[in-house]
Amino acid sequence: MESLIPTDEPLRQEYFMSEVNDIIHTGAIDRGKYPTYKVVTFGCQMNARDSEKLSGILSGIGYTEAKSEEDADLVLFNTCTVRENANDRLYGRVGQLKKSKEKNPDMIIGICGCMMQEAEEVEKIKKSYRHVDLVFGTHNIYKLAEILFDHLKTKKQIVDVMESADMIVEKLPNKRQYAFKSGVNITFGCNNFCSYCIVPYVRGKERSRKPEEITDEIKGLVADGVKEVMLLGQNVNSYGKGLDEKINFAMLLDEVAKIDGLERLRFMTPHPKDLSDEVIEVMKNNKKICKHLHLPLQSGSSAILKKMNRVYTKESYLDLVKRIKAAIPDISLTTDIIVGFPGETEEDFLDTLDVVKQVRYDSAFTFIYSKRSGTPAAKMEDQIDPDIIKDRFDRLLKTVQDIAAENTKKNEGKCMPVLVENNDEHLEGYLTGKLENNLTVHFKGGKRLIGEIVDVVLDEAKGFYYMGHIQTSEE
Repeated sequence: MESLIPTDEPLRQEYFMSEVNDIIHTGAIDRGKYPTYKVVTFGCQMNARDSEKLSGILSGIGYTEAKSEEDADLVLFNTCTVRENANDRLYGRVGQLKKSKEKNPDMIIGICGCMMQEAEEVEKIKKSYRHVDLVFGTHNIYKLAEILFDHLKTKKQIVDVMESADMIVEKLPNKRQYAFKSGVNITFGCNNFCSYCIVPYVRGKERSRKPEEITDEIKGLVADGVKEVMLLGQNVNSYGKGLDEKINFAMLLDEVAKIDGLERLRFMTPHPKDLSDEVIEVMKNNKKICKHLHLPLQSGSSAILKKMNRVYTKESYLDLVKRIKAAIPDISLTTDIIVGFPGETEEDFLDTLDVVKQVRYDSAFTFIYSKRSGTPAAKMEDQIDPDIIKDRFDRLLKTVQDIAAENTKKNEGKCMPVLVENNDEHLEGYLTGKLENNLTVHFKGGKRLIGEIVDVVLDEAKGFYYMGHIQTSEE
């Protein structure tokens, strides 16, 4: 039998999907129903995209989606390890499922993703969480069917973690969360090694997908009804390094924007150290590219940025923002900021506040620094007193919120295109959607509009979102 199994990917995984499908189908005949699955996602947009791939494989081999973890026959946790409290949350969820598995001995529990790239966490699961059946990392998400096949045949705990990956395996099924928008990976891994960040250690070195693979995938998505695509990478600016083709991110962005039928194009995340004038020019000249840029700051202090190994200064960051705003005056800027990094003084913090006030972000993800084992920052002296951090965090949050409220107020009364995403969960008869600048709008409308781009009048600014109404023919 071993000689019949393909060695090349993705043919090998297609073989195992077929084998598992036969097992699932036979079991469904015996049980009178097909088994169910639930994929639980922690972390970033790249993890969310990975979860769509995992869901696609499970749907392709015969599983149907369950509403909750407790009701599912297979539960898969796709983990994040950026912060250690994410690990604690994961173990809490896994522990709770032990009782569910006692009631349903055939239940399969799996853990995959970034956290599983840490050897000590894998050992902890093997020793203390024996009810977990599948363990695999970020580099072999695509091997789910093969790993599941091994477990179904042996009934043993399967641990399959690759230390690194040179190969990119795509072209397997995926089940999108939204029919009308999708993320598309353009790079994997990270070479930046910010001193507080574990990502380069668990995601591995940077690898770029071939441009024709990316454009072909997007053309297929557009043919399937996708209106908006987000290009994904730990640092999209690094795209192209290591490829045989002479291509960079600006060139890729320009090529993708030419795809017929694609209406909106976003990307996440650029790094301030190498966001080029060429990328700014492509954004300026192409109406499909959303005039929204998430530009992580992390700190406004040049001294702290150096300790973070961010490779830019306060002055160079502000100069970059100045160039961006000069080219695209209506650009929406958002950011990430860490408060309380080791050694941060009040003067350093005031530098951060100064950048926030000068840039005037539309929103910001603000974080209190927490030690992350395995990173250089965790060993740094001058860890900041928690009370001081909380005071600074509160001051930062108020500044961000006040500026955001002033920014949103400026668009009150304007009519803008909105991509309708969902029924509003809190207001019956209302829909919710996203503006080009990624802010949310709530307005009355029928669910037939979900997935459409409609013109909405922004009646009232509510800080980080709007209440509005669909523009009528008389307006």
